[in-house]
Amino acid sequence: MSTETLAAFTAELTYDKLTALSIDMAKRCILDWLGVCIGGSRTEPATILRKVLPKGGAEEATVFDGGGRRATVYEATALNAAASHSLDFDDLHNPSIIHPACVVIPGALAIAEKEKRSGKELLAAVCAGYEASGRAGESVIPESYYFWHTTGTAGVFGAGAAAANILGLDARQTLMCYGSAGTQAAGLWEFLKEGAMSKSLHAAKTSFAGVLAAYLSKEGFTAASQILEGEKGFCRAMLPRPHLEKLTENLNYGHLKIDDNSFKPYPCCKHSHAALYAIGELRAKNKLDPAKVESVKIFVNKITDYLINNDRPQTPYGCKFSLQYCAAAMLAAGKVEIKTFAAAAIDDPAVRGLMERVQVIFDEEQEAVIAKDPSKLASKVTIEMKDGRTFTMQVDYPKGDPQNMMTWDEAVGKFMSLAVPVYGEEKAAKLCSFVRTLEDCPDVAQGLAAATSF
Repeated sequence: MSTETLAAFTAELTYDKLTALSIDMAKRCILDWLGVCIGGSRTEPATILRKVLPKGGAEEATVFDGGGRRATVYEATALNAAASHSLDFDDLHNPSIIHPACVVIPGALAIAEKEKRSGKELLAAVCAGYEASGRAGESVIPESYYFWHTTGTAGVFGAGAAAANILGLDARQTLMCYGSAGTQAAGLWEFLKEGAMSKSLHAAKTSFAGVLAAYLSKEGFTAASQILEGEKGFCRAMLPRPHLEKLTENLNYGHLKIDDNSFKPYPCCKHSHAALYAIGELRAKNKLDPAKVESVKIFVNKITDYLINNDRPQTPYGCKFSLQYCAAAMLAAGKVEIKTFAAAAIDDPAVRGLMERVQVIFDEEQEAVIAKDPSKLASKVTIEMKDGRTFTMQVDYPKGDPQNMMTWDEAVGKFMSLAVPVYGEEKAAKLCSFVRTLEDCPDVAQGLAAATSF
């Protein structure tokens, strides 16, 4: 059974089985997540959730909003998950189209604090979560993506796997955790039409569901043992002919899904990044004057076309899912950053004017690229100038993909830019050091306390 095999694999994944690459990637994932969580804690969706979620109970885990607040493991998980998915700056596993960090790490870290687990145990749990989410996602991609936000649906298996691993559940208990997690899978794309806040809610509920499933399983709560491949299980609910082979294909500790993870240099939908990278490179290399651009044509695959081909975004969040807006902003300023999507920025006449010159075109060649290799969220850009010059660039791997990796220094720079405004430079630097040396930490709770207090 596929669920049983995958559950046993993630249950038995320990730090000693990790390669040096997997350990390094796990640290990068945690650092990246922590930065976007801290930065995202000040967004409106995160603020509303902090206001609405029930308060009180044991102070078991840190809420990373800069206020020194501690909450129950469930509340901290949900709040941190929502915050880390509010900026659309978090990581992506390209082949499964899942943002694993925002659903895997919040629960694993909260449990590590509550249960006094070590840094090594946390690293292993994160790797287990990325493995389960990636494989579940690949089993239903690309067909399910039209309706279902994979981070909210398949991501629940990653949340459950990480929570079960950090709790030390055995293979049978982990299998039951998968069953309870999978039956809670949810997350629809309809919110994108209005640029609404649902995406952060998906992360909060998904990560919470994984933690709940793990603690229920620990107490003997039973669930479906074939929740992934079963006749009425997750995969067949997502599409008629799921790719069940992806659940266990090449399953081995020598190469994990986390090894192929991608990170974002731009705080917007990852499907825009290939085009943004191309525009940025062409603009800088050829010293292009935006005022002299006649047209920008962006050739994309089917998913990119139906997800972010939006020439009239009305809200800051909607602009993150408008390839036209993101492309025009990159062309105008040579960069796309958090302030690009501020309420005061999205109606900039210069950017809105450039949007009129941006065309997003479905292209069979780009569809063939992703069909052959799902890790390539590729696009091709052609910029035509008013003087007749034309510049074209195909990008298969934008900055942040494993094949075009951000350096550790770049990762630290991203983290500090997000964390310093909330925590100050000294605490932010301590948090960065805590993650960098996580394998040496005997107690995550003590390590975090030392990093966030004076």
